[in-house]
Amino acid sequence: MKHSLLFGIALAAAAALPSAANAQGTVKIGVISAYSGQFADTAAQIDNGIKLYMKQHGDKVAGKKIEIIRKDTGGPNPDVAKRLAQELIVRDKVDILAGFTLTPEALGAAGVATEAKKLLVDMNAATSIITEKSPYIVRVSVTLPQIAETAGTWLATKGKAKKAYTMVTDFGPGIDAEAGFQRAFKAAGGEIVGSVRMPIANPDFSAFVQRAKDLNPESIFVFVPGGAQPGALGKAFAERGIDPNKIKIMSTGEPVDETAIKALGDLALGRLSAWHYDYNHKSKTNAAFVKAFNAEFKRNPDFFAVGGYDGMHLIYEALKKTGGKTDGDALVAAAKGMKWESPRGPISIDPETRDIVQNVYIRKVEKVGGHIVNVEFDTIHNVKDPTHGRK
Repeated sequence: MKHSLLFGIALAAAAALPSAANAQGTVKIGVISAYSGQFADTAAQIDNGIKLYMKQHGDKVAGKKIEIIRKDTGGPNPDVAKRLAQELIVRDKVDILAGFTLTPEALGAAGVATEAKKLLVDMNAATSIITEKSPYIVRVSVTLPQIAETAGTWLATKGKAKKAYTMVTDFGPGIDAEAGFQRAFKAAGGEIVGSVRMPIANPDFSAFVQRAKDLNPESIFVFVPGGAQPGALGKAFAERGIDPNKIKIMSTGEPVDETAIKALGDLALGRLSAWHYDYNHKSKTNAAFVKAFNAEFKRNPDFFAVGGYDGMHLIYEALKKTGGKTDGDALVAAAKGMKWESPRGPISIDPETRDIVQNVYIRKVEKVGGHIVNVEFDTIHNVKDPTHGRK
């Protein structure tokens, strides 16, 4: 209690006074992500997006030099994220918080951002409720209901599947995805024949897949976080004889991201997904982004990378609007209603919720020119998070 009180006093002091660094012409951005552990590559890609944006646009904006200070949570630990956010503000005198690989990190830092009145840019964490936890949070990534409800409506209508089974990871984003898909699928005339929530660090999906197969659904909706799990789940589908061309497997983007597709090979063919970004998206802006990213990092960008890239765009443009002032209220006001052309397509920040508004693309895994890729074939435009304000 005493430790928390002291931090509270220090945070209040940090909020009341401009940092020495800012007074001298430097804007410090504290990036909190899981740089080590299971989600290290996720954090690396967010960081790659940050680095590329700064290389292309320079490390100065509105007359101020941009300095990045990185902190590693090691994984989905809200207490660590809270402590790091406190340290960044009190000890490192940062002006802005950013990053957030995972929902628990963002939720852990939310109260700190509120108390210190600092802009917090969520570059990845996808649980819907995050922006409601602090008036200083602005999200540039995605929400799971935004994707899952779009997938549910599309599958029951254009996908012509009337019965579905849901399989999700048992934590905030997975629960969001399950609820969103089921709600929309049923509203569009579909029936949920069963569901399962799987452990977040689950290494073996065989039993869960068999349970789905036993019910013989027309379709299966899937959410698992990026990393090693998508490939393992895809292989379990194949081992249990679930053919995507006979039972529609619809998911969010993580289960069929580039890493998962490479691991699965032909086993991924026919998989459906709803998602907001893929390096194969056809636009001049994305083509330039992918070319620059490949040149810099010798790999393709993913949705984590575009979150970091767009997060820096928001920060730079907000600082331009405030003339370099880093007051949290001013920066949030500058971010509200902001619109720009992202590599993923046109995006904006909802002025009421501070959440992302963007296109959702329906894709199918196909072989194109000898490469297995996600091919967009339908677009749902300007999708907002559907859960804000819903009681």
